[in-house]
Amino acid sequence: QVQLVESGGGLVSAGGSLRLSCKASGSIYSINAYSWHRQAPGKQRELVALVTDGNTNYAVAVKGRFTISRDNARNTNYLQMNSLKPEDTAVYYCNIKGNLRGMGYRSFDSWGQGTQVTVSS
Repeated sequence: QVQLVESGGGLVSAGGSLRLSCKASGSIYSINAYSWHRQAPGKQRELVALVTDGNTNYAVAVKGRFTISRDNARNTNYLQMNSLKPEDTAVYYCNIKGNLRGMGYRSFDSWGQGTQVTVSS
C-alpha cells in the first residue's frame, strides 16, 4: 500500500558528492520517520541517517559529511552525501515509517528497492 522509489545513486570519485532521493506514494496519512541504511558486500545492513519531526541522527562514520532532509509536502526525503570515501560504497536503502489512511490509521514500515553507490579511489 506504500511504494518507495529511490534515485540518485551512481559512480563517483572519492571526494565527490551524490544526492539520493526517496519518494513515497500510496495511502499515506502521516510519515513519522525517514531513514537511510546501507549494506556493503559481506557486511550487515547499517543505519546511516534518520530524521523524524524533531530530530536527526547520523552514524559516526558519516557525521559531518551526510545530511538527511525531508519534504513533507512531497512525501520525499533526501540524503546529501559529500566528501565521499571508497568505504561509503554500498547499496543504500530508504526506509519510511508512518500511518496509513483509513480505519485505525494502521502503521506501516516500508523499504525501497535499493540504489547502488560506488566511490572510486
